[in-house]
Amino acid sequence: MKNVYTVKQVNSYIKNMFTQDFMLSRIYVKGEISNCKYHTSGHIYFSLKDESGTIACVMFAGSRSGLSFRLQEGQQVIVLGSVSVYERDGKYQLYAREIVRDGQGALYEKFEALKKELEEMGMFAAEYKQPVPRYVKTVGIVTAPTGAAVRDIINISRRRNPYVQLILYPAQVQGEGAAQSIARGIRALDKEQVDVIIVGRGGGSIEDLWAFNEEITARAVFECRTPVISAVGHETDTTITDFVADLRAPTPSAAAELAVYDYREAVERIQAYRDSLRRQILLKTAEQRNRLERMALRLRYAHPRQKLNENRQYASDLENRLRTLMEQRLNREKHRLAIAAEKMKGVSPLEKLSQGFSFTQDKDGTGIRKIGQIRPGQRIEVFVSDGVIDADVIAARAVSYAGENTESRQEEHCGSGN
Repeated sequence: MKNVYTVKQVNSYIKNMFTQDFMLSRIYVKGEISNCKYHTSGHIYFSLKDESGTIACVMFAGSRSGLSFRLQEGQQVIVLGSVSVYERDGKYQLYAREIVRDGQGALYEKFEALKKELEEMGMFAAEYKQPVPRYVKTVGIVTAPTGAAVRDIINISRRRNPYVQLILYPAQVQGEGAAQSIARGIRALDKEQVDVIIVGRGGGSIEDLWAFNEEITARAVFECRTPVISAVGHETDTTITDFVADLRAPTPSAAAELAVYDYREAVERIQAYRDSLRRQILLKTAEQRNRLERMALRLRYAHPRQKLNENRQYASDLENRLRTLMEQRLNREKHRLAIAAEKMKGVSPLEKLSQGFSFTQDKDGTGIRKIGQIRPGQRIEVFVSDGVIDADVIAARAVSYAGENTESRQEEHCGSGN
């Protein structure tokens, strides 16, 4: 047998043929999604089918950054990729790099081109964004008068704050002339000088939302002096209006929550502020009252009257102490004097005189203690307890006391005179 090849060689040859084919290296394939599986590695495995056949497809995790929606069974899509052979299984498959929904390819390219143009013109720049007022009184709404979007905005606004006025401009949001209608609504509400404008509608396909991707709509939003909240479609939908608007809301309901402050929350916040202010006032008042009391106490201690009272009390204490010391000293001196008086009483002449004794002295005042100091006829004075006796000495004699013997006695008789 000649020209026998291995399976690997055959598969490699076929793969090389696919690789060299320029058309298969970049090809758009349209079909319906089936057997879609998101692998834990991040890869997406699915099949594209139509009424006549099926082709296996894979989108690696590195290519998923450009996928703006989640693949689901039955979706009509257009896949950009390359066809090659998976050598291990010997099967060819489409390696997807980009996936868009069917019918959106041309619109998507138009969307990207306008987005790039407006971005280069600076219409997406952050410095042109206006802040949305926190507490609004009037809210303008540009949307269809019927539909879920306007009902959601009204219901949520009424629930959050029934005092906010809602002004609806019934615009056409889909089909021919929708972009012009939306632009007129924005300009009309801007002239009414509302506090904020909500521009949006419910979800839909890219064709349904295309009015919000038109340049006339974008310019109306950019030129509006009133802050504009874009609320188009669902959270995953993105339009040119979202980039130009001052604030983007994922849904119309979310736009109402962003535009209208919660009245009850504001009341509760005000009540909390009031309670906090009252507590702070009471705390500050109590603090100042305590401070005032401390200052009053310090003033009372430092007041001249207090000093005067303290000095007066100190002087009174000193006076009492001095009086007490004087009384104690006087009592001591009295006691000492009494003792001295008692001692003196025993040697006092008057005391002796009162006991029957007398004191005799001559006319010169010399006390006579012995008979040898007098002579007969001498004038003497005799002091007794109640007076003085003037006498003349008649005679003097010696007397023996306590059994003493006297050697001689002398008796003289003298005359006496008074």
